[in-house]
Amino acid sequence: METNPLAPDNHGPTVCIGEILVEIVATDVGTGFLDAQPLVGPYPSGAPAIFIAQCGRIGGSAAMIGAVGNDDFGRVNLDRLLRDDVDISAISIDPEYPTGSAFVRYRPDGSRDFVFNIAKSAAARFSWTDAVEKLIERSGHLHIMGSALSMPSAVEVIDRAVAIIKLRGGTISVDPNIRKELKLDGATERRFANLISMADLLLPSGEELERAAGVEGEEAAIRRLFELGVKEIVLKRGADGASYFSHERERIDVPAFDVREVDPTGAGDCFGGAYLACRRLGMPPEQALTYGAAAGARNVTMRGPMEGAGSREELELFISSIGRRG
Repeated sequence: METNPLAPDNHGPTVCIGEILVEIVATDVGTGFLDAQPLVGPYPSGAPAIFIAQCGRIGGSAAMIGAVGNDDFGRVNLDRLLRDDVDISAISIDPEYPTGSAFVRYRPDGSRDFVFNIAKSAAARFSWTDAVEKLIERSGHLHIMGSALSMPSAVEVIDRAVAIIKLRGGTISVDPNIRKELKLDGATERRFANLISMADLLLPSGEELERAAGVEGEEAAIRRLFELGVKEIVLKRGADGASYFSHERERIDVPAFDVREVDPTGAGDCFGGAYLACRRLGMPPEQALTYGAAAGARNVTMRGPMEGAGSREELELFISSIGRRG
């Protein structure tokens, strides 16, 4: 029988640590930004922020650690997180550096060109503060994006937060968010492997499953991850749906919803935020998978990386009215 390895939601909020950005999107399809072109935005963004916004919006207790600038882009993000019931008490406001940004343009084949400002922005300039410590000491779950491991400020906070939350009996989820071709330095590789081994929930997309396991082949990778100590795996398959795997060798597959894609950015983060929140609220895997798939699909129907993030009521309406693929 399936057991839920995730701490009940009343053991404290789910916390996400990492970059908070605005996203500005080109309205026409093409290559790069060498010519003047129409843009829309700013949209609140950053993978950790998208994840935690969906977590809060669906009804999970949620909080964010990061930093924004003392500017309109920062206020766009703070206002949105507050509206989605996310605790922003541990988000710092940098008086000198601007809020991080990402300019995005889609190519005809669906790939994207980006112009980022993260490393030289407030997004990369947060640290362990009294507010962060107070939040972590009452938190029940920590969600970690692999991309955050490239930010020294995030690494310091993640390391301390993991130790405190695990000591309190809390739980951890990891979205690898690192392609298998990407080579990390030795210290980051060891930190990544250690986080994987401590994960109560792993949320990879496609090839990230093999990247996290260090072996090739889906079946072999899943077997290896459970040997390492992972408790629960949800493999996000995009248009092919998603699959749940438990340590007890249970497998559940759900198809994707059949929607017209407008903007795929943030779909996986919305899926993860909805799935985790539902599991922490006590839902069984299949129900949580359905909400996760609905959250990801609904999000791609709107322009902006978290504009389609849905409340529980909105997702239930979506589930009842939209057909499945396959």
